[in-house]
Amino acid sequence: MNISLSSDFATAVPEMAVSWKAVPVAEPELLVLNERLAREIGLDPAWLAESGLPLLTGNSAPGFAQAYAGHQFGGYSPRLGDGRALLLGELTDAEGRLRDLHLKGSGRTPFARGGDGLAAVGPMLREYVVSEAMHALGIPTTRALAVVATGHSVQREEPLAGAVLARVAASHLRVGSFQYARATDDLDLLRRLADHAIARHHPGSTPLELFGHVVAAQASLVARWMLVGFVHGVMNTDNMTISGETIDYGPCAFMEAYDPTTKYSSIDHRGRYAYGNQPIIAEWNLARLAEALLPLFAEDQDEAVSLAVATLRTFDALFEEAWIGGMAAKLGVSGDVKPLLKDLLALMQENHVDFTSFFHLLGKAARGDAEPVRSSFLDLAAIDAWIARWRELGPDAGLMEKVNPVYIPRNHLVEEALAAGADGDMGPFERLLKAVTSPFGERPGLEYFSAPAPQDFSATYRTYCGT
Repeated sequence: MNISLSSDFATAVPEMAVSWKAVPVAEPELLVLNERLAREIGLDPAWLAESGLPLLTGNSAPGFAQAYAGHQFGGYSPRLGDGRALLLGELTDAEGRLRDLHLKGSGRTPFARGGDGLAAVGPMLREYVVSEAMHALGIPTTRALAVVATGHSVQREEPLAGAVLARVAASHLRVGSFQYARATDDLDLLRRLADHAIARHHPGSTPLELFGHVVAAQASLVARWMLVGFVHGVMNTDNMTISGETIDYGPCAFMEAYDPTTKYSSIDHRGRYAYGNQPIIAEWNLARLAEALLPLFAEDQDEAVSLAVATLRTFDALFEEAWIGGMAAKLGVSGDVKPLLKDLLALMQENHVDFTSFFHLLGKAARGDAEPVRSSFLDLAAIDAWIARWRELGPDAGLMEKVNPVYIPRNHLVEEALAAGADGDMGPFERLLKAVTSPFGERPGLEYFSAPAPQDFSATYRTYCGT
């Protein structure tokens, strides 16, 4: 099969693309392949599964390590870049859109700093199952194409089996990409990077309009995360895309009992990226993007700052609209739902109610059976009073069932599947993937995948970045 990969990014900004080769993989073993996605980007799944493994490991041709900077937990690093990743190039999908084909875990690059550039099977399977679940939930995301075992041993706290993830994205342009270009003081480079982003994502826009598009996309994205209880875990500026896609599923997780302070990342000691902080952090990251783009907004700096601030200030209203509108749909009602929602969330937090299960069971209450959702609460009088207020608004059960998932990648199920996969048993992973990629509506025999985690698991659960 002839594969035609373009190199638009490397051509547009060669200063930010280092040609590099992946670590050779002598005996690759395909663990999982996204056949539907392969077809969407013009690749034959049968060919990929056999002759295409050198492509999926980066061994068929050199790729490019991309340069970017970033604020990591608030601290600025002027030179990060793809330390263990390679952009193989761009493909044109069935709808005529350019899509990046990118590898993760393909070995050290000049940006690797102290890392080994490798990835273990578990974290790559995590990104596969969570990103595909997010796609099924209708949330913009990078997509997982394949995970290939390398046969290499990856040293973490203990030796682990190595793997490479192949993923597809609208692009890998990040807030950190613009921070890097701005830090060079090369206005021409910054302008070429902006022109490339505009051509890729918002043709015909001005740099200020590009910024506005990114603000709107990120406001919508973070609201969608929160509507399903998703906690990204590491919202550094180098993990925020210009496209508005979710990227880099490291210490990510789904909130169990509702609590805005929920965090799972082992390295987020102060809760900077906790569930409830995600809108604030997104806006902070966007301010860093505005700072990087300022010279392109206007020649006069004061005017540029004024334009940037006015555009950034639209974030709050855009997020609020997406969040409240989404919550109204989850409740199956319309009108002013803020008082109802405020009281509900307080009740859920006080009673330690599972976020996903609550909204699924509330759909049953909309059809007349309130007992399952009542039984989630200790304070029955309070939830009964709330349900009475909610029923007065005439909830639409059909609408609720379309937006409230039954099956998500629950943390205990993900860990179970990853542990089995790392030991060579892909059965639990495949069963979980099947459940979460059709998340809406109950299906017989899948009760195991809709049940909340055991309490002792939830109390101690932590996620790790995998490097």
